[in-house]
Parts: sequence; C-alpha cells; structure tokens
Amino acid sequence: MTTPVCTSASNVATPQTLPQPRLRSTGGTCTYPSFSSYVRARQPVLLRTARSLTANPSDAEDLLQTALTKTYVAWERIEDHRALDGYVRRALLNTRTSQWRKRKVDEFVCDELPEPEPVPGGDDPAERQALHDAMWRAITRLPARQRAMVVLRYYEDLSEAQTAEVLGVSVGTVKSAVSRALGKLREDPELGLVM
Repeated sequence: MTTPVCTSASNVATPQTLPQPRLRSTGGTCTYPSFSSYVRARQPVLLRTARSLTANPSDAEDLLQTALTKTYVAWERIEDHRALDGYVRRALLNTRTSQWRKRKVDEFVCDELPEPEPVPGGDDPAERQALHDAMWRAITRLPARQRAMVVLRYYEDLSEAQTAEVLGVSVGTVKSAVSRALGKLREDPELGLVM
C-alpha cells in the first residue's frame, strides 16, 4: 500500500536545486506541510501535556520549547508526520526525565527556617483544593447548557458576547442562564459545607 505524497511544481528537483522533503499526507491533503504550521496547530494541546508534567506553567513552556527544538532538529528524519504528536510527547517526557535526573539541590545550614510562620486562618492549599473539587462537582450537576455557559464565562474567561457567539444564542440568554446557574451554585449544599 502506498501513501500519497504532497508535491507541487516547486518541489520538483532540478539540476540547480536540492530536492525538497516530501511530506506524507492523508486523504490527498498535506498534513503539517511545515514545522511552523504544525506548532501553530498543535501548541495548545502539547502545552497541556507539558503542564501535566511540571508544576510550574513557566517550566511547562520551557519544557515544550525544548521538546519542539528537538523535533525541529529531527523534522526531516521523521517519516510519518501523522505521528508527530507522539514524537513530541516522547521528547517532552524524555526531556523532563533528564531534567529531574540532572537536578542538583544544594543544602545550606542556616540559623532560621526560611519558611514563614503559618498564619492562622491563612490560605491552606488542601482547603483550596477541596473547594476546587467541590465546585467542579457542583458544576457537573448543572444542566448541560448552564454548565457550558458557566465554563465558557468563568473558566475560559469569555465575555457574555463571546459566549453567546460560541453557543449560538443571544447575550440575554447567556445572562439569564448564567444568573440561574450561579443561583444554583450558591444553594448547592456541598459548597455550603466547604465554604
């Protein structure tokens, strides 16, 4: 079985030019004809993967940049461009593993502990996570339409007009549905126990 290859008149080898790399395609259309178009199309998904490997969003961006650099270097050697996500994910994982293996922690003796004294009633990460989990459970109990509007408005940070456009409804519908959803969330018994 042969796989169709994307070619154009500019890719035909002539005595004066070097042959251009041929990219595999699916269904007769080019899949990621260039590295930059691949990065533009897949960066949000790959960044989510990088964020799952690191605790710090800045470290995740650095990790993705390093993995994409490795992918760029190997771009012409990658035969199946349909498997690029797997290649980049493997580069992410290998790079992250190398980082924590190489990491050196220096310890210094000091007279005072560097951690500040805990403030009574302060911001406890465990309490914050419990509230976050309870909020998600409460949101999943909302009707599908209200849930979609709350997620778009408050988690995706879209305006009312943008939310209305995405869902194909009027701005007034978004306002009233979000208002009802927030009312239900305020009355949710599980959220009342956590807060």
